Amino acid sequence: MNSEALAEKAAELMFEKKGFDVKILALKEVTTLTDYFVICSADSDTQVRAIADHVEKTLRDNSIRVLGREGYTSLNWVLLDYVDVVVHVFKKDVREFYNLERLWADVPVRELTDPVE
Repeated sequence: MNSEALAEKAAELMFEKKGFDVKILALKEVTTLTDYFVICSADSDTQVRAIADHVEKTLRDNSIRVLGREGYTSLNWVLLDYVDVVVHVFKKDVREFYNLERLWADVPVRELTDPVE
């Protein structure tokens, strides 16, 4: 699976656990850090965990392993590192505080809508 398809799959999985304000930031033209950030918001720490666990488990079931994971102790911001794609699951207020979209304002951003709605 290429990095763009992986980013889209991660976004789809976020919606399955009611993640919202899902965006894909295309970083590959401006940094060697990663190709894409996939970002979503959640209303509670329980939902942050549910979204992150669902993304990780489903991708693992498809032979895509996470290289690193951060944030499971506080569940305010969980990061899953797939090298070319980095998944960020934020509690809504924490996302507003860190505002990654502003930090990476010069990159293309795709705002996604829940396919079920």
